[in-house]
Amino acid sequence: MVQQHVMTTLTSVLEDLRIKGFDNEFRWSPQGFAVGKGNAYQPQDMEIIKTYRFEENTDPADMCILYLISVKKSGLTGYSLDAYGVYSNHDDEEGYDNFIRMIPETGHDVQLLFEL
Repeated sequence: MVQQHVMTTLTSVLEDLRIKGFDNEFRWSPQGFAVGKGNAYQPQDMEIIKTYRFEENTDPADMCILYLISVKKSGLTGYSLDAYGVYSNHDDEEGYDNFIRMIPETGHDVQLLFEL
């Protein structure tokens, strides 16, 4: 029997990632994904190793996807957070969406769904 790990909130997942040392936030710019003022990485330099999707039935503002991302050569690991639809806070949504789609997904078969 497979043990299911239950996390009910985005906050609990972010805290679990922080404890594991995966608390670097990759932020998108037209130059690529970067953590702080560090190097900007391109999709071919990275891989999505896990996807967490949160859905809230009563408040659409709580709907988001958290991508756990690793840089292939350096091993730098962190996350990128994306809200659904009109609640997305990226300056250039089309650019972010296209960029995240180009990052290969490896190391996982299942997209995890958590309901808040």
